[in-house]
Amino acid sequence: MEKDQSKQLENLYKDLLRSVGEDTEREGLIRTPARAAKALTFLTKGYSEDLESVINGAIYETEDDEMIIVKDIELYSMCEHHLLPFFGKCHVGYLPNKKIIGLSKIPRVVDVFARRLQIQENLTRQIAETIMKYTGSKGVGVVIEAQHLCTMMRGVEKQNSKMITSCMLGFFRSESSTRAEFLSLINR
Repeated sequence: MEKDQSKQLENLYKDLLRSVGEDTEREGLIRTPARAAKALTFLTKGYSEDLESVINGAIYETEDDEMIIVKDIELYSMCEHHLLPFFGKCHVGYLPNKKIIGLSKIPRVVDVFARRLQIQENLTRQIAETIMKYTGSKGVGVVIEAQHLCTMMRGVEKQNSKMITSCMLGFFRSESSTRAEFLSLINR
């Protein structure tokens, strides 16, 4: 984080704390603006990450054409409507078309998009489209299950609610048997 940007965020957090009636000079809050600025920069680092660098050429030739699934990828993001966290897990499946992506790259792609201000629906689609673009797969399926603090801590205050979103591309959309296999395997 650039020094000017960091200082600007610190000042904004100081103003925010004062606006809610806090004394920014009390012991527990003296360093809070700096810590909050650092935390926000980390939580939104996806804006400064480049997909080409993240994937780093980890696309490999293969003859395999069976479904590949990476499930239960933890994700943490922030709702663009309330700036409150949402968290859960992401499941990604794809059908190779002579190319596969390095295993660690899928969770890294999830993080690039999750570490931005988001809505879950867009996050799901962005992950699916990126995997499809880089692998040229015959199909991609992404399912995200997440809990949203904007629903749990405010508004309707429903503690056990979960949102589930999916994006199905290629054969995952057009072939019901492919979609059913994917959904069956992630629900084991």
